[in-house]
Amino acid sequence: MRNRSKPQGAFAVIGWTALSVVAPGAAHLRAGWRKTGLALLSTHTALLLGLLWTVLTADLGELAGRLVTSSWLTGVTVISLTLGVAWFALVLHSFAVLNPGRLPRVRRAIAGGVAGVLAVAALLPFGLAGQYAMVSQSALDQVFNAAPTPAPSQTSGISEASAQREEDPWAGRDRVNILLLGGDAGAHRVGVRTDSINVASIDVKTGNTVLLSLPRNLENVRFVPGSPMARRFPDGFRLPANPDGSREDLLFAVWEYADAHPEIFGGRRGQGTRTLMETVGHTLGLKIDWYALVNMWGFARLIDAIGGVRLTVPQDVVFGRYNEGLVKAGTRRLDGADAMWFARSRTYSDDYSRMGRQRCVLGALLRQADPATVLSRFNRIALATRDLLRTDIPRPMLEHLVPLALKVKNARVTTVQFVPPLISTGYPDWRKIRAVTARAVRASAASPERFDMTPAPMAAPTASPATLAPSWATTSPTGTPATSPTAAPTDTPTADTADTAATRPKGGSNARRRGPAVPKGITEGCA
Repeated sequence: MRNRSKPQGAFAVIGWTALSVVAPGAAHLRAGWRKTGLALLSTHTALLLGLLWTVLTADLGELAGRLVTSSWLTGVTVISLTLGVAWFALVLHSFAVLNPGRLPRVRRAIAGGVAGVLAVAALLPFGLAGQYAMVSQSALDQVFNAAPTPAPSQTSGISEASAQREEDPWAGRDRVNILLLGGDAGAHRVGVRTDSINVASIDVKTGNTVLLSLPRNLENVRFVPGSPMARRFPDGFRLPANPDGSREDLLFAVWEYADAHPEIFGGRRGQGTRTLMETVGHTLGLKIDWYALVNMWGFARLIDAIGGVRLTVPQDVVFGRYNEGLVKAGTRRLDGADAMWFARSRTYSDDYSRMGRQRCVLGALLRQADPATVLSRFNRIALATRDLLRTDIPRPMLEHLVPLALKVKNARVTTVQFVPPLISTGYPDWRKIRAVTARAVRASAASPERFDMTPAPMAAPTASPATLAPSWATTSPTGTPATSPTAAPTDTPTADTADTAATRPKGGSNARRRGPAVPKGITEGCA
């Protein structure tokens, strides 16, 4: 055992104290506290080996999913703060056992100051981890626990009970379909207008995703047969035009109209969400599981929170009621406001160009929101998220959606935009929309080797849109339309529609010039 009475220099005291921050027990061994030192070093080594084993053997996606559950976040908070306080005390004790009292006054003060800084430095990572966990729990509880309980007819079949079954959280489903909405509410507008309408259809095994974009100005919207809105509008959503010629009977106004007319639903209020989910699902031939409504300007705050997004503006984009704003062309990092105006402006443009720009912003955000950025700006991102999102996703499903989201980030994300010339927004071909949707979903599910991207030959329809069965009746457990003798969509669109926006084969006179839309990558077409 060392002679504890032998004094040590100030540098030795500081050095052994610093070593104790990363190797607890080192200072105790140096001071002759052999049993205590060995116990501390053994415990520390065991914890490090356990952490390494977890990282090497655990599914990091599942681990990330568990870390968003309320119980785990509470545990992380308590354990982090406890370990932080313990480590702080340990560093101070390591300093004390080195007998700093025998140092000259000035050197003792310097060594004590450095030891205090080291103790705070040891506490800081644990404090940050605990604080991140508390902020996460608060944000998640505010967003997800505030979601209203969906009506029985609105539930997706992926119940909370099935979500708790580790062996199959998706209740036998191969895909989940989430309606992603961009709300454009403002002081001069009443209710919720969903100016951005997309459905993310996600393969739960691979993460391959199809992003299906419907235009806000889709006319004559058809509702689920037998629903209250279908009884009110049997021939499609149609209202008298406004005095200035503008229309409020487009797809973007379905939510607001349903909310504003509870008499259609027997006096039940707040039916806009359910109505829009059913309507979009009926239009695409998919069963919508959940929705997420993003406040457009909340989204701008999220972009600011991650430090902006870098993208290429191919040409000047003018915005504002009096054309007073400008997003200049060029490649640079845009802040939240400029990114939103780039995505939303219709000045000297149209809804279809805007949909493409929105896709580019989403793609840039998906690429650039890397883990390092998220961790370094965690608090700002969490605070922005609380004001950003409104959803009916059950809190327990987050445990399974987080690992799925990690799969999506590294999987194939393709898009289909239902805009001219693929469809006419004034007179939509509902059968064609469902056929293109079904083909895109099959393309996403297939491996690249198995899926033939060559457009299929044309075929005439066998049923008119009016004879189509309800989408719920023609939806298979995988979320794609099932086969029906008279109503199911085929792989091909109608013959009298315009050329699609699909990529056409190159070649000679035998090259086919028409075919169903081929899904595009989310950043395809973005400069």
